[in-house]
Amino acid sequence: MISGASEFLAPTRFVDSDSSEVREFVARGLKGASDLSPTGKAIRLFDAVRDQIRYNPFDIGTTADEYRASRIAGKPTNYCVPKAILLTAALRAAGIPAAVGFADVRNHLNSSKLAELMGTDLFIYHGYVAVWLDGRQFKVTPAFNTEMCARFGVRQLIFDGKSDALFHEFDSKSQRHMEYVNDRGWFLDPPIGQLLEDFRAAYPKLWQSSIDRLPVRDAAFDGGR
Repeated sequence: MISGASEFLAPTRFVDSDSSEVREFVARGLKGASDLSPTGKAIRLFDAVRDQIRYNPFDIGTTADEYRASRIAGKPTNYCVPKAILLTAALRAAGIPAAVGFADVRNHLNSSKLAELMGTDLFIYHGYVAVWLDGRQFKVTPAFNTEMCARFGVRQLIFDGKSDALFHEFDSKSQRHMEYVNDRGWFLDPPIGQLLEDFRAAYPKLWQSSIDRLPVRDAAFDGGR
């Protein structure tokens, strides 16, 4: 793990911000926005990753290749870690320093289906993005798309360039939703090998179902009732 915002502009194995797929994603997200400030561009890219890739925690990637930003950019659904990797890559491609961060959180409104597969309400390696703008660091997570939030009564996360947009602490009825447990820090390139080992050990049923690609109902959200 490296400190210093300037370190977080280079492409890496997983944050392959120099790939054509990532650059095309950025071009679409910033279409007509060439005059925007870095903060304005960061907001546009946050919105693009949040809403153009629907959240689906039932189909986690079980191979390292599935965690490359260039691969993630072409998928219509994904979960928090790949979405954080893609946003990090998009920001770097736009000249904005960014890093992939991880935290462990508890989901108090977990769905029965996902709880059965996970065997716990503890989500290890919840993905977020550390981004540096105007000399300040912000932490944001683009995981939950707007349509899903409206559908399941979860408060939408909005990044305004002035404060963090990190965790859905409460749902729209002010019931506790996510609880911060442990921040694992942020990385130039995410430790995907270790993440996969830990996921396989922590969530064997979810891991196997992802390998089998079982036809779980369209779960755009882990809170599906």
